[in-house]
Amino acid sequence: MLRTLAWLMLCSLATISVAAERAQVRIVSLAPSLTELAFAAGAGDRIVATVEYSDYPQAARAIPRIGDAFRVDLERVLELRPDFVLAWESGTPAATIERLRALGLNVEIVSTQTLAEVSAALRHLGELAGTRSAADAAAKRFESQIARLREEYRDRKPVSVFVQINDRPLYTVNGNHIISEIAALCGGTNVFAALRDLAPTIGIEAVIAANPDAIVSTDSSVTDAMAHWRRWETLTAVRARNVFTLPSDELARATPRLVTGARSMCRALETARENLRRTASGLSRP
Repeated sequence: MLRTLAWLMLCSLATISVAAERAQVRIVSLAPSLTELAFAAGAGDRIVATVEYSDYPQAARAIPRIGDAFRVDLERVLELRPDFVLAWESGTPAATIERLRALGLNVEIVSTQTLAEVSAALRHLGELAGTRSAADAAAKRFESQIARLREEYRDRKPVSVFVQINDRPLYTVNGNHIISEIAALCGGTNVFAALRDLAPTIGIEAVIAANPDAIVSTDSSVTDAMAHWRRWETLTAVRARNVFTLPSDELARATPRLVTGARSMCRALETARENLRRTASGLSRP
């Protein structure tokens, strides 16, 4: 009996020790999306520094800054003695990662280029930070919500879409971008899916030639996307009034907020289908 009690006490002390050790994990995040992911994974209180524009959730705004996505104060990072530095696979410059590793820092590269990778990233961050339970719950919730949207819209009539992520110069996304995956989930077909670059520049002539059924703008500098595109009245999207503005952060940041962005995208494309039907029937928009 005494041996059993002693063994149980040792197990309890070991559990407490591991929990305390994990609570001391120190993280530096090099991207706003990674900061947001860490919070979603239950590890927001482990972040000791991050970069500019890390503004979600509200608590992220109070975290000290060590630079931006392209320039990092290496001395400051060293002073903070992080257990992990989170780098964004498609955003953090390779030179920055190399310099951090040369300084002996543990750099974890996180890929979030697809919806599936978002949930995988949540679980990975949970493992790193010792918040596995919270991270797994967040990942499952994200997967379930995306699956419901995919099921709801899987049989909808396809709508060709031009995604505008910037106006000057004019930028879009190719088929490998997560925004394109979201559009596809909603029954949208990216008219520039075949382009090589993930976020290529294009000319207005290319948009006119593609003649999309709908235009979705995530450029916050364009206050009225419909007014902006109205001059090209030959475009199907313009004639049907299928020009929509959606919040950039809810579509471009690969975090659980993509669920909100996906819902907005699906609603926009559903409106586009109705407007196309009305236009084809010669009916005016109510």
